[in-house]
Amino acid sequence: MTIYRTLTTAARALRRNVMRSILTTLGIIIGVAAVIAMMDIGNGSASAIAKTVASMGANNLLVFPGMAASGGVSFGAGSNVTLTPQDCQAVADECPAIKAAAPVVRARVQIVYSGRNWVPQTVIGSTPDYLVVRDWNNLTAGDIFTDADVRNAAKVCVIGHTIATQLFPNEDPVGKELRVKNIPFKILGVLSVKGSNMMGSDQDDILLAPWTTIKFRVSGTSSSVANQSASTVSSSINTLKNPYPANTTSLYPSRDTLQANDSPVSVRFINIDQIVAAASSTEEIPLAIKQMTQLLRERHHLRDDYPDDFQVANLTEFTNALSSTTVMMTRLLLAVAAISLVVGGVGIMNIMLVSVTERTREIGLRMAVGARTDDILWQFMIEAIILCMVGGIIGIALGLLTSFLVWYLLSWPTEISVGAIIAAIIVSASVGIIFGYYPAWKASKLDPIEALRYE
Repeated sequence: MTIYRTLTTAARALRRNVMRSILTTLGIIIGVAAVIAMMDIGNGSASAIAKTVASMGANNLLVFPGMAASGGVSFGAGSNVTLTPQDCQAVADECPAIKAAAPVVRARVQIVYSGRNWVPQTVIGSTPDYLVVRDWNNLTAGDIFTDADVRNAAKVCVIGHTIATQLFPNEDPVGKELRVKNIPFKILGVLSVKGSNMMGSDQDDILLAPWTTIKFRVSGTSSSVANQSASTVSSSINTLKNPYPANTTSLYPSRDTLQANDSPVSVRFINIDQIVAAASSTEEIPLAIKQMTQLLRERHHLRDDYPDDFQVANLTEFTNALSSTTVMMTRLLLAVAAISLVVGGVGIMNIMLVSVTERTREIGLRMAVGARTDDILWQFMIEAIILCMVGGIIGIALGLLTSFLVWYLLSWPTEISVGAIIAAIIVSASVGIIFGYYPAWKASKLDPIEALRYE
């Protein structure tokens, strides 16, 4: 009953001066509304920045072959033939932190169409998952090639906006044929505009085709040759104890070790230039690197004391840029929020002090008829908390309305922040307690006799 009576008394006191109560809460309303609107706009901008940076490869991982050396002479990074398409498939299937992976075969060639020619910055052979890795799922026209085209080494491709502009200025390129090293390629689609990356390279100057087509038809370096019998050498090579297969009942008996060494067969070892993979998120990049490294070492049968025969690189500059931008924006919003709420809190303290001065005789009268110090303290504390909570609720509604209007009228990206709404309610109550305590304490410490004499 005491709490109920205190709430009733506080609410009645606030209703006596409605206009002053509204003006008192105005600072909290504006502060909370500014915080909510800025947090929504900030979250929308951060999400847009994250998508933009992700499309440039913030969560991409690149796996390169290792370094080859002979006689103490190093041939440079990527000179060792170690990566295979099967490695790429294993990374995609067996690494939970990897969203998608695609093999990459590169070439530097000239393309020709109807008297026009162009040398793209990037000619890539890959699979349809390459667009998933690069977050490039939208095409301006047409469609991407399929896995069946990759298996059949089909002479098809998709091109970027720059190539479409240079070779097809006044016509639709979809369905046309361009020539790559005198090989006809049918254009299946045109990629959406992506623009330049952070290093200034034109990402739209690209021709993307099945990696088998680029590997076997364009680049001309289809494989490396290995001696199959080199891995099957045994102690029975120079002996006549077992010159013929032991199982003579088979229709097509397999060759034994001696026969394999007498007539070795060359085996085609198909390699790729690199593997591109996308981590599930930027936070899981270290885990994805660890999983990829462990898997590739197992597949390449490397002992624990052997170094990696591959290199894993991640685009840390993009990730650092995203992190620094997000942190800076968050700090800016927190600073603005703190200033706005402090200003609103000071306004509430000022008005509550004025209210204590105006109601000095009322306070003295209540004390004279039996009100305790705690009753007076809680009455003014509850008045301050009610003012702040009402101001906070109105500010939240006004902030959400402002962010909606910004999205609707200015087409700026916004994203509702539930955490900011909860924080605004908590902070509003905290401001009421912090800035309402001193006026309430001052009111509770008044002497009843002096308060009754106050004019």
